Amino acid sequence: MALDSKLFSLAYNQSIEASYLCRHDDYYYLFVNWGSCCQGPKSTYNIRIGRSKSVTGPYLDKAGLDMLHGGGSLFSGNDQRPVDRPGTCGTLNAQGKDWFTSDFEGDLRMDGKATLAIMPLRWNADGWPEATVNDVKGVRSPDSAAK
Repeated sequence: MALDSKLFSLAYNQSIEASYLCRHDDYYYLFVNWGSCCQGPKSTYNIRIGRSKSVTGPYLDKAGLDMLHGGGSLFSGNDQRPVDRPGTCGTLNAQGKDWFTSDFEGDLRMDGKATLAIMPLRWNADGWPEATVNDVKGVRSPDSAAK
């Protein structure tokens, strides 16, 4: 990055980190983490989201609130089982499908230890991404175990 590069503020919260941007169709999607991490099942991490037609914003949540001013729709919360407290995330397209990745601060199947998960990513009729923690499997698929 050049020293004279312009910086853009996209989102704000007292406890925000782990931003991730992706593009789908006509929108850029901004994922951010709110809350505290690195405390296993006691973490308060959750993922918030907004979208914009411009990479520089403004990023608005589902209610139309700017993420710079308190907006941010809940994408993945900290009350899901068996994995809990979603953290740093990403997306990818593989095998002709969209996928969502996230670390989870507490996997109850592993005594609350952190784990990395991958799950199907779907786009709803309004163009918003959705990923369901229930899609996270506790064991490797036969395809991945063979590689």
